[in-house]
Amino acid sequence: MSGRGRLTWCAFAATPMAAAALLPLVEPAVWFPQAVLLLAAQSGAGAAARRAPVPRILVVVAQALVSLLLLTLVFARDRAVAGVLPGPEALQRLAHLLGSGAEDVARYATPAPATDGIRLMLIGGVLLIGLVVDALAVTFRSAAAAGLPLLALFSVAAGLSDGGADWLWFPPAAGSYLLLLLAEGRDRVSQWGRVFSGAGARGRPGGTGPTGGRPAATVRAGRRIGAVALGVALVAPAALPALDGGLLAEARAGGGKGGGTVSAVNPLVSMQDNLTQPDNRQVISYRTDSRDPQDFYLRILALDTFDGSAWRPATRRLRDVPGRLPAPEGLGPDVAVTEIKSSISASRAYRQTYLPLPYPATEVRISGSWRYEPVGRTLVGDGGETTGGARYQVSSLTVRPTAAQLAAAGPAPSALRREYTGVPRSLPRVVGDTASEVTRGARNDYERAVKLQDYFASDGGFAYDTSVDSGTGSTAIARFLEKKQGFCVHFSFTMAAMARTLGIPARVAVGFTPGTAQSDGSMSVGLRDAHAWPELYFEGIGWTRFEPTPTRGTAPSYTRPDAPTDDASAPAAPEQGASAAPGPVPSATDSCPPRTREQGGCDDPAAPQAAAPTDSGSSGGAAPALTALALAVLALSALPLLWRLRLRRRRLGVAVGRTPADAAGTLAVWREVLDTAWDHGIEPDESRTPRGTADRLVRLGRLGPEAAAATHRIAGAVERVLYAPAPRPEAGLAEDAETVRAGLRESAGRAARIRAVVAPRSAVRVIWAASERWTAFAGEWAARRDRVRRASRPRGPSRQRG
Repeated sequence: MSGRGRLTWCAFAATPMAAAALLPLVEPAVWFPQAVLLLAAQSGAGAAARRAPVPRILVVVAQALVSLLLLTLVFARDRAVAGVLPGPEALQRLAHLLGSGAEDVARYATPAPATDGIRLMLIGGVLLIGLVVDALAVTFRSAAAAGLPLLALFSVAAGLSDGGADWLWFPPAAGSYLLLLLAEGRDRVSQWGRVFSGAGARGRPGGTGPTGGRPAATVRAGRRIGAVALGVALVAPAALPALDGGLLAEARAGGGKGGGTVSAVNPLVSMQDNLTQPDNRQVISYRTDSRDPQDFYLRILALDTFDGSAWRPATRRLRDVPGRLPAPEGLGPDVAVTEIKSSISASRAYRQTYLPLPYPATEVRISGSWRYEPVGRTLVGDGGETTGGARYQVSSLTVRPTAAQLAAAGPAPSALRREYTGVPRSLPRVVGDTASEVTRGARNDYERAVKLQDYFASDGGFAYDTSVDSGTGSTAIARFLEKKQGFCVHFSFTMAAMARTLGIPARVAVGFTPGTAQSDGSMSVGLRDAHAWPELYFEGIGWTRFEPTPTRGTAPSYTRPDAPTDDASAPAAPEQGASAAPGPVPSATDSCPPRTREQGGCDDPAAPQAAAPTDSGSSGGAAPALTALALAVLALSALPLLWRLRLRRRRLGVAVGRTPADAAGTLAVWREVLDTAWDHGIEPDESRTPRGTADRLVRLGRLGPEAAAATHRIAGAVERVLYAPAPRPEAGLAEDAETVRAGLRESAGRAARIRAVVAPRSAVRVIWAASERWTAFAGEWAARRDRVRRASRPRGPSRQRG
């Protein structure tokens, strides 16, 4: 086998060895042999293309096209042209599978099932890594750099697995990388002539002469590189951050006592998946003494910031959980309230950071490390604390305002109005116009809120549909008003946005509907009970729930036409509930319109038989292996950009930090100008003088007068540093370098500007520098060993005259 063939084989074998670490993440492992076969075809295509006299970049392009054909053949054959060519329908099919695969890896814990989407992400990821390894090691002859994607692949897999026997996958991966380095070294040396093995003794054919059995230089170099690579591979995974996630639970909480902040990302990522689950797995079980369990919504958190792209929870300060939570904001003494007690249990598989609570909770008794966020009245896990297997007791208030109290509510405090009535400028005008039209004739904010709720729930012709793409931004809201199809996310966020345009403070709560009653008196909450609803603020009552989503949940009694209008005479102090047994809970069809029920649009899931939390399956703890792998590949591709930014900052910092710049600063600025020109397509020519180089840069870069003058000023400063007997310090060189860079960008095309930033040509200097340092180190090390060997060699007896 030729040297190039041996290198190709080693590059092909290295990727499956590293990808084997992904095997524990997905079951069954049917994807792995498929990935190996497709990778072999990709490598074969590269070997065939390299035999033709074509540019190296075309070899990579050919391999990428072959990979696309193979993926089309395996995953989208029925949509492809002639069964193999990727037409628009086939590409759409692949994109759909990638989307479903991303949803699957966010849904399942390891080991995840090998769905078509996950298989495509795994096989496509292996082919991508294999393409990068083959291109670096074989096409561009830089096997050392090929270790980076291999290390990223193995590190991601090891970091996402549960531990155990992860170390078993490391020796094959590391060994294949060492073989790749050795093959490259032998191939490089073979280009200069015959490669001697160094294993023969003196006089033996194939021996190296006096050195006898001493290994050849290539073998010694391979061993040294292997030792360094093993050290890096052992240390790098330990430095990688851990990944976690969960159902409605991507949050970060500050640790420690008496402070910290909470900044949660949008918790609606899994909402649509939960609502369309074929199995309504139980996540929460509870018992309550509430007289109205149909109003017992379990609230996780409130999304109160709307920037036009999405609704998000604001970043707020955390506190220690008090023994008794403060009184709810805005609740007046004239509103009837009842304090109820509930005992809640979460499934061990249900792991997320926010604690589901009835609103407003007044006391929470739970073990573990939890913090309190007072504005949203939520409890947040601290130091990795989650709801998995949690059992806790909650006291909460059932607030029963009358329609008259809501109608007579005064204006909200100005600070609260500013925070909760703001809408982004990107919100389409149709949202505000529709809100004004729907609420025409309303005399107060309460009547406007009820009209908005009825518009979505019954009067506006909206349909509940979980197949509509999720979205909470301005565009999604406008599209929902036009199409009139969506699920709770669309209904709640659109009503909240419309309420804000009318000057009514609004936010959106995320959590669960009451669930289903069990035969033993408990309530079971499943995945398909996940829900979102708007909360509107009324002074004297506080944050008040509304239910615009048809066929989901129940409309509050104070929003129904028969709501009492007389003022409440109940005392301000809460009264205890009289019954410990929950009353009957209406099913999903109880509030379903007859026409929708006839069309099968109302969902009435069967109630689970057991009341205790179940652990069958997993609803959270997702293992986004391929997502993390893609991020790792993107991070690797961004290394040239980051290195170039750091080098530019350091070079120009030398000149800026010294006023005026000394000789080192002047030369650093000059090197930066040359590399900037190289990034924009002007290769350096070291045979020219600084003045000649400046003329060349001005001509090829089509620089304007200002940039040309800056280039000549820098070149003149360099000549004075190099040739003047006593060069004077120069000032303003860093600013001149920025002027030259701006001139090059202005004259370059769009593609050239993007290339200069994303993939700067001058980044190849880091490879050259590493190669020079390694060559110097290897030579110094070999010379040191030779000196030690000569010093330890025994000397023969001396001859004396006598």
